[in-house]
Amino acid sequence: MSAGMRLGVQDRSLEGRSLEEKWRFATALGFDGIELRGGPEFADRLDELRRARRAGVVMPSVCVAMDHFIGDFDEEKRRDAIQVMKTLLSVIVEAGGFGAITPASFGMFSKRMSRSEPPRSAEEDRAVLLEALAELGDHAQRVGGVLLLEPLNRYEDYMVNTLADGASLVREIGLPTVRLMADTFHMNIEEADPADSLRRHADVLGHVQVADSNRLEPGAGHYDWNGTVSALEEIGYQGWLVLECRLLSGPPSVALPPVPAVLRGGRG
Repeated sequence: MSAGMRLGVQDRSLEGRSLEEKWRFATALGFDGIELRGGPEFADRLDELRRARRAGVVMPSVCVAMDHFIGDFDEEKRRDAIQVMKTLLSVIVEAGGFGAITPASFGMFSKRMSRSEPPRSAEEDRAVLLEALAELGDHAQRVGGVLLLEPLNRYEDYMVNTLADGASLVREIGLPTVRLMADTFHMNIEEADPADSLRRHADVLGHVQVADSNRLEPGAGHYDWNGTVSALEEIGYQGWLVLECRLLSGPPSVALPPVPAVLRGGRG
């Protein structure tokens, strides 16, 4: 793992009651930052996040956590999701970070799990997503942040499953404030060659989340960490690798200590 890449971990995987306590726990294990999660209530945390920033807590990004997203079939829910993402972008920048993460949708429809067809055509899906991404990209420019689009696997979403799916939308928008996010768990399901996919879409890659093949911490499954870390080094990736996973192999004090060595050494 090159010196330019930094390791982060989501706050829900850390021990501690406050962000400052979580930060001390994270840095003691070798992590460089804490990724937050947030929804409509995120603006209410602004004072807390400002205090944490003053205390030295590094918070690069926030992952949206709610029950509807920018690609929802319902227009009112889409509008609400866009407004929430604007809030996340504004607040994470105030907290010293840069990026807010969203999928197109989650759990709304899966062609793999249903015998029916979705109520929109593929062309209508694309138009809805492009409209939302353009609006959010403009807002991100105004506040100094970056909107990160996350492809999900075919069982969780049907619109944006692969890095190619997401990259196509990002390239059409053509704004530096709209970037692609890669998640190794979803890549393990959807990409024929995850390392090659990272190379092919290096021009729009803005963020990486990491979890092993079984959604556990890196090193607890069979994902090819050597291949992914080598590909990121090859393309000159200088961003974050943030742990987003379950810790079923043990509590944080047991599951997390081996992870930085797995990622920094590229060993799976």
